Amino acid sequence: MADFLSLGISETVVDKLRGYGVAIPTPIQEQAIPLVMNGNDIIAQAQTGTGKTFAFILPILEKINPEAAHIQALIVTPTRELALQITEEVEKLIADLPGVAVLAAYGGQDVEKQLKKLKRNPQIVVGTPGRLLDHIRRETVRLSEISFLVLDEADQMLHIGFLDEVEDIIRETPTNRQTMLFSATMPPEIRKLAAKHMRTPEYIQIEKTQGPAENVKQLAIYTTDRAKQGTLIDLIETHRPFLAVIFCRTKRRVSKLYDALKAHGFPSDELHGDLSQSKREQVMKRFRDAEIQLLVATDVAARGLDVEGVTHVFNYDIPEDSESYIHRIGRTGRAGMTGLAITLYAAKDQPALKIIEKDLKITIQKQNQEDTSQEKENSRDAKKVRPPHGQKDKRGAGRDKQGRDDRNRSKTDSRDERKGSFKPAQGKRTSAKNPTFKSGRKNTSSGRHK
Repeated sequence: MADFLSLGISETVVDKLRGYGVAIPTPIQEQAIPLVMNGNDIIAQAQTGTGKTFAFILPILEKINPEAAHIQALIVTPTRELALQITEEVEKLIADLPGVAVLAAYGGQDVEKQLKKLKRNPQIVVGTPGRLLDHIRRETVRLSEISFLVLDEADQMLHIGFLDEVEDIIRETPTNRQTMLFSATMPPEIRKLAAKHMRTPEYIQIEKTQGPAENVKQLAIYTTDRAKQGTLIDLIETHRPFLAVIFCRTKRRVSKLYDALKAHGFPSDELHGDLSQSKREQVMKRFRDAEIQLLVATDVAARGLDVEGVTHVFNYDIPEDSESYIHRIGRTGRAGMTGLAITLYAAKDQPALKIIEKDLKITIQKQNQEDTSQEKENSRDAKKVRPPHGQKDKRGAGRDKQGRDDRNRSKTDSRDERKGSFKPAQGKRTSAKNPTFKSGRKNTSSGRHK
């Protein structure tokens, strides 16, 4: 099995990776890093959560020149959230590397602050297409000398409508640059872009199919538009997710559902394009820290969202297409962990659901709304009558026996928490009227899938 040293990564960086618990390269890192180190253009088709960020960051850090006072690497992402996440990963790795700097350039941030940072001559710039073009027009960012261009989540830039802007950015870069394109899916427009702007690229495909990850269980629940909100609340109370992302079709529907969940006492927040950048960053920090457990979001706002410990994804509104479905449910089951993706659908959504199944060559397990209600009732009844684990329900056995039962119940609850059964922590509240159901333990990983 390869390690990072054998892939050409310096011992200084490898030691830093070990400090973060990253010791063994993921398949995409193992395949991509030697090619990038060798100067090849690459097209890497891999789903989110496979470790693709380190696949381009690590070789770029090995090849940039700290003495050069110009931008050497440009990483283009579809969303500000993804730009920030990549920037944070780079900052961790360069903390002890003298002379190496990185800048995140995205909309919604104070331009003056970005201009001040640009004066420090960062070697690496991570940005969204709109803000990068703004800097290009201002002549505050010059890409004529870059050596490395990374297009991350390329299919999502197409989906959002950024492909023309990406072409404009590419035209500002030298033709002898090294280009790396990463995408979960490979639609014709992305293939055409690669053929036009890349030099005999090496192709890497980690997932043999473009379907959802095998470690994400999928379920579709039939309901009605009128009953949808109640169905979701029942599901949340039944499954008790540690962290969950709930997708809605529009910003208005996000806000409406968020208000309903908040009124119901769930620790939740909303994420959509109308929020200020500072508010978005605040929401994401609270979600990562598990101060809130339910994040209601639009597709665009949640692009590239990479949060450790997301156990559930709820499609409150059915996705527009199979690609959106893959990206939505890819928020859970990351880094080899298991996850559950539940899609709510009404009669009018059945054709769209069939198309998703056909495109992905999958059959999603179906369930009726009444079944979820019954499951919730069964869960409540079981809690009322179920004896402690491994004990027979003998009444009137005396105080000593009751004390032993209490201790056994405590041990059982502890085991259940370790298994992630999402039992509510008794007595914990986030506010006087907002009881949290934080439970179990967050799924953790070694960190190797950045």
